[in-house]
Amino acid sequence: MRTATTIEASGGSWQETVDFVTEAEKLGMDICWVAEAWGSDAPSPLGYLAARTHRLQLGSGIIQLATRSPVVIARTAITLSRISQGRFLLGLGPSGPQVIEGLHGVPFARPLSRMRETVEIIRQATTGEKITYSGREFQIPLPGGEGKPMRLSTRAEHDIPIYLATLSPKMLHLTGEVADGWLGTSFVPEGAKEAYFDHLDAGLAAAGRSRTELDICQGAEVNFAEDEEHLRALIAPRKKELAFSLGGMGSGSTNFYNDAYSRQGWADVATAVRERWQSGDREGAADLVTDDMVLGTTLIGTEQMVRDRLRIWRDAGVDTVRFYPAGDTLEARLTTLGRAIDLVRAIDDEDRARPRQKAGE
Repeated sequence: MRTATTIEASGGSWQETVDFVTEAEKLGMDICWVAEAWGSDAPSPLGYLAARTHRLQLGSGIIQLATRSPVVIARTAITLSRISQGRFLLGLGPSGPQVIEGLHGVPFARPLSRMRETVEIIRQATTGEKITYSGREFQIPLPGGEGKPMRLSTRAEHDIPIYLATLSPKMLHLTGEVADGWLGTSFVPEGAKEAYFDHLDAGLAAAGRSRTELDICQGAEVNFAEDEEHLRALIAPRKKELAFSLGGMGSGSTNFYNDAYSRQGWADVATAVRERWQSGDREGAADLVTDDMVLGTTLIGTEQMVRDRLRIWRDAGVDTVRFYPAGDTLEARLTTLGRAIDLVRAIDDEDRARPRQKAGE
């Protein structure tokens, strides 16, 4: 498995974030994704990090669809790919109605067709040919006006892999059809087949592709407990964070995280947590989250527990594991990350000694 992490430029010390990324590269990490939620943008820090790193791949994790036109996204991707000398990965996601409508004032309507058309336009724009497109969401050039088909004055010098951050069945199907990678979340390997992989595989089959052509990139917090008492202390705050995802992300009627957990066997709990959260009972919502839910969707535990979970992730079909290392200081986070990367290397050594067939083949 490859290793990755995600950073965000908002809040905290930017210099400490840069130090974390550059030291993570020295530890052997493969990819750094830069998030774009409702804080800083992703492209600006990616350009800075391109100048401060040498081997590390850099990805937008993710650029939100409705906040930019497809051609603007294509220009950004080409620019970042050129200045990083081909190390850029383009991560796209639909976000949700709370951010897209509540923050940007743009309708969240028809994200599926918007995603498909955006990917198609980006791929056309990166070729250097004149851009013409007639779809449900986008018309280029705009009909009835004075515009004529244009080509960008630059073209992609390197391949720009496109990763989609998707959760719903239809979006997962589209990911299998058109993407080079899947940026997943809310991942429980034991329930991933029905919740995620069946939909991804259906999309892959529709496009005549196999799972080997899709990088499965999954992320979770990693933290090491010294004993059971320490483990219980680590689980408690994660229940509040998970309650926020189940109850506070999205809107009262649209929450893709809640839907994902529901498809993986926790429908009753997910519904109850959202109801408590929406009613204002945040503590009550967190109390409903079980230890199993936290442990099932994170890489928290003793070193042996984390090692065992990583094996399960590998066997489920994960190609790239995206670590969110815990720690109150830069040194602590890097120590946690280093331990996690070492575990992945050990598992890879086991793989080389005992070749496996990737799930879904």
